[in-house]
Amino acid sequence: MDPPRGIFHKTTVQSTTLQQGSFHTTTLAGNKRPHVDDGGPSYRPPPANRAVQFQRASALGKEPPKLTASTIETIDANSAGQTSEYSQRRAIPATPTSFVDRSLSLSFPRYGLPESLVNNFKALGLKDIYPWQKQCLLGPGLLNGSKNLVYTAPTGGGKSLVADILMLKRVLEDKDSKALLVLPYVALVQEKVRWLRNIVSGLKRRLPDDKDTPEKERVSLWQKRADEDSIRVIGFFGGGKVRATWADFDIGVCTFEKANTLINTAINECTITKLRSVVLDELHMVDDDHRGYLMELIATKLLSLEHDVQIVGMSATLQNIDLLSRWLDAHTYCTFYRPVPVEEHLVHEGRIYAAASTSGLLKTASQLTSISNASQLHSQPVKIVHPSPHKEFKDPVLNAVVALATETARSGFGALVFCNSRYGCESDARLISRTLRDDRSLDPTMLEKRLDLLADLRSLNTGLDPTLAETITSGVAFHHAGLTTEERDLIANAYDRGVLKIITATCSLAAGINLPARRVILHNARMGRDLIGPSMLRQMRGRAGRKGKDEVGETYLCCRKDDLKEVIELMHAELPQISSGLTTDKHRIQRALLEIIAIRLANSRDTLLDYIQRTLLNLSSEPDIIESNVESSLRDLAEMGFIQSESDIYAATQLGKAVVASSLELEDGAFVHREMQRALRAFVMDGEMHVLYMFTPVQDLSVAINWQVFRSEMGGLDDSGLRVMTFLGLKPTQVNKMAQGGNLKETTPEEKEVARIYRRFYLALQLRDICNEMPIHIISRKYDAPRGAVQTLAQTCQGFAAGMIKFCEQMNWGGMAAMLDHFSDRLSAGAKSDLLALAKVTFIKSRTARVFYENGFKTVAAIANADPKELVPILMQAQPSKVRLKSKDEQKYEEKLLAKAKIIADSANRLWQMEMMQQVYEEE
Repeated sequence: MDPPRGIFHKTTVQSTTLQQGSFHTTTLAGNKRPHVDDGGPSYRPPPANRAVQFQRASALGKEPPKLTASTIETIDANSAGQTSEYSQRRAIPATPTSFVDRSLSLSFPRYGLPESLVNNFKALGLKDIYPWQKQCLLGPGLLNGSKNLVYTAPTGGGKSLVADILMLKRVLEDKDSKALLVLPYVALVQEKVRWLRNIVSGLKRRLPDDKDTPEKERVSLWQKRADEDSIRVIGFFGGGKVRATWADFDIGVCTFEKANTLINTAINECTITKLRSVVLDELHMVDDDHRGYLMELIATKLLSLEHDVQIVGMSATLQNIDLLSRWLDAHTYCTFYRPVPVEEHLVHEGRIYAAASTSGLLKTASQLTSISNASQLHSQPVKIVHPSPHKEFKDPVLNAVVALATETARSGFGALVFCNSRYGCESDARLISRTLRDDRSLDPTMLEKRLDLLADLRSLNTGLDPTLAETITSGVAFHHAGLTTEERDLIANAYDRGVLKIITATCSLAAGINLPARRVILHNARMGRDLIGPSMLRQMRGRAGRKGKDEVGETYLCCRKDDLKEVIELMHAELPQISSGLTTDKHRIQRALLEIIAIRLANSRDTLLDYIQRTLLNLSSEPDIIESNVESSLRDLAEMGFIQSESDIYAATQLGKAVVASSLELEDGAFVHREMQRALRAFVMDGEMHVLYMFTPVQDLSVAINWQVFRSEMGGLDDSGLRVMTFLGLKPTQVNKMAQGGNLKETTPEEKEVARIYRRFYLALQLRDICNEMPIHIISRKYDAPRGAVQTLAQTCQGFAAGMIKFCEQMNWGGMAAMLDHFSDRLSAGAKSDLLALAKVTFIKSRTARVFYENGFKTVAAIANADPKELVPILMQAQPSKVRLKSKDEQKYEEKLLAKAKIIADSANRLWQMEMMQQVYEEE
């Protein structure tokens, strides 16, 4: 009989050892088929019976040698399976029991969910809820919407479902009800929109009976809208020229900024009463110094209105939940339940120590600090990573990371490796992939899927990243902001489907998208130069374990010898206390006061103070300090020209309203106003540099200017561009001086503003190239910037341009708004004016649009009436680089392009039909 291993499960290593090198799982529904993937890219002529890979002509003969990962020896199998405080095996009130509880079914009558909604949940695999979710939902006043809720649950514990149920109940109560779901990141918004659309598919809301409907409403000349009684889910993020109203959606999934703008508009237009539910996800970010204050503004405005809206706040990392409960007047619920147990480990000098809890890990780390000889420890390691003979793995931390990741992949599971930099991600991915090459037992079907992924990446307008070309056939990829959005989406989806087994990533992946793994490996306790915080550490660890696919999750914190003391403090640290972000050095309270004055929520000193008393700030600061901040902030707003007062009655000036409408920070708004006034006095109209400069973001994008590139681009400017530099106060002599190694002073406010103008103009040069159809990967090389950074700049500029257009409209600068509007379209298309119509077609942007145009497809109608097979050669011509392909790879590549051509033709057909309908309407 086998000895007991952990609690109700075996670890990855033990299971693999028992299976003698091959790993098989029970074929349960929803489980991925495991496999051993140890293949790698080969640029040599492959055997006839093996799949052929894509090859660059320049890459032939340059393949780095294969490496062998170090072996991991299990010392104490019994201790290796100890679970952390996240484990559901602990006797906590939310632990499931053996008897059948009907209230755990979503169809339980007390929840009041329609049958169609319950069926949609079941179709997505949610037939029952956890006991903790039941207890939370049945809290006082939650199901009927009379009470707010703040709750916390570990990552992967099912916390989102509670908020979804409460939000949907509010929306279903009345045909005019609206709800907002507020998330911090665009990727999360997009993911949530897809999820909610599946949930509400086919769902109908309660409409009043005909007998209750007034006669004048029942008799109408207009046909009923097809989706009138359905639930429309819309995502709001980035820039957009269309101003959304409550009539456009039923559930709005928004970033912080968009949610705040929607609420401001609704309050100003007196339509806010339709809002019945607001869900604030990642509530711990309320004290984030950069954006978190917006969550406080959103909630405080809703509390001040005193109308029937239910606020639901949730997070996995809330420490002082009682403070938030008092602020929101909310019911609280806290659980430690996690459906998949997590084993935690500390890796130090090639030895792996188990920790049943954070305190146990702290105890282990403390012993390592006090005892120089690890063999004298009372806490002996459960595993040992043997040294490697390869010089690449002399660093014990790197050796352990590669060994753990390789072991995971060979066992058929997935792993996330968190690195401290983008370069570290790519380096780790290359090294891990070199240990997973030439595995003869690799499933040919899986290799085909990886080649499909390479084909998808290659078909993008940015081409194939050389590191990804090297690593993907081994089942390894990296994921960071240096990749474009399309590349990151393809990699994340491939990992989620099991095509990729290892992803190396920066910490942004932990907070950005939901990609759980069997193992989470932290290459270092530092991200960049700084130690990660307790909240980020918990988010990273929370990615371990997939419900329905893993019996257990595993985390490994690989600690450098010099960082051991800091790691002890990090493990000992409690989660940070939540506090208000309105009194930081950035004076967010000024923004709060300007907003409520501009939207006329308060206009007297008494109403302003009443508003402040409803903020989180009122519970986390002394009254005297708050009153002093309010007084000084009102004076500053008046001096900056944002508000004016008469007899203690405050009103926003035209400039103040423009700043609120454009969602600009106060200092940025003042800077934009000065720049606009200068442009109105002298605007260069015989070129495009001046208008491009005007909608280049003013926010700090941490741009490092390459002065040699700046000098080179300046030398290529025409007279129009040089005049723009002169009007902006930029000196060619200063650029030449900086290119030769000089320093740009930023000591005084005047010097900081000049430096800001230099940075904006440098970014405007990149925007000029984007608008003139230069591909992103070319711009990336030209300015020595990651492709993802160039794409992010373009996306940020679209959002900023939308704000600038609103700013100009509010200031009655119609001509400037029209110019910005036109160039916003060009930036979105990445093309000149003659291609704007073509650029509306899916996948046709920038250089691709130009290639279509030059091949005779100059209108949407021409593309709509073309056979998709006719479009394949054009798409091939538009690819950023020519590659040497074998016959089988060429066929696969053409299949990808044909699928893309069909989507293009369908999109063109829809656009053409809309144009025809518009023409018919105008003729009538």
